Amino acid sequence: MPPRQVFTVGPGAAGARLDQFLAAQGLPHTRSQIKRRIDEGEVRVNGEVAKPAHKLRAGDRIEFTPPPPAAAAAVGEDIPLRILYEDAHLIVVDKPAGLVVHPAAGHPAGTLVNALLGHCHDLAGIGHELRPGIVHRLDKNTTGVLVAAKDEPTLVGLQAQFKGHTTRRAYVALVDGALPADAGRFVTRYGRDARHRQRFTTRLAGGKPAVTNWRVLERLRGATLVEARLETGRTHQIRVHFREHGHPVVGDPVYGRPARDPCVREVARVLGRPALHARLLGFVHPVTQAALEFETPIPADMQAAIDALRRGAP
Repeated sequence: MPPRQVFTVGPGAAGARLDQFLAAQGLPHTRSQIKRRIDEGEVRVNGEVAKPAHKLRAGDRIEFTPPPPAAAAAVGEDIPLRILYEDAHLIVVDKPAGLVVHPAAGHPAGTLVNALLGHCHDLAGIGHELRPGIVHRLDKNTTGVLVAAKDEPTLVGLQAQFKGHTTRRAYVALVDGALPADAGRFVTRYGRDARHRQRFTTRLAGGKPAVTNWRVLERLRGATLVEARLETGRTHQIRVHFREHGHPVVGDPVYGRPARDPCVREVARVLGRPALHARLLGFVHPVTQAALEFETPIPADMQAAIDALRRGAP
């Protein structure tokens, strides 16, 4: 059973809303999570259940007793994982191509979450549920480094770093054609495509800012190997940025197009997925405060595509 936490309202907090007061107490929960817990009757003021907007008085005694986490809705499965790092608070894996991160309507099982539930037997609970906390996602066919939290304080701490853009993330991508410079920076607006709701675009007046820094690693026949470093983490950001600047990721079935060079077209056919790999992830451990950084090599199928373009033949 999670421990009960007790707070006494001081004179300086008199008149504050209950949810605002608790959000300022350093609890491992966001304000929306705290509001939900108050609504569910887990918080009492002077022994009585209260509303999130309840105005506090000096000397009020607040008791917060979260319930024990329930079993996860998803089921643990014995799916092999390449683990780069693991401790009591988080786990870092090298995600392979073809593995969906989170269960959804089209993928109710066989996901990374199912694999983590099958592997991690020390989950402390996320949002009242014994499940791993997915901090960020990689597309189904994007490979590379991914971190998941085992408890809510770690999840909140990692989410703050991703939201604050203080993590270090580097991707390697094979893009169609010859880039006009050796390095560059895409700074655009970003949002969902109004005509194709499953896609995203930079071609809109509103939207959120999106920034991708890139540099050429190697020029190949009909394509360019690049490193992309993200300042923002929008869905499909790298794929969209390169596509809308005339150089789609090789093998991308959504944002790609048939390459002009027949060698690149054949490489894309053989690869059968976007040539995109999350090579590096760095962050500060939310509990130990240690600076951590993880790097993985380009997977074999993508390396074979690069080697083929080096030879000039598939």
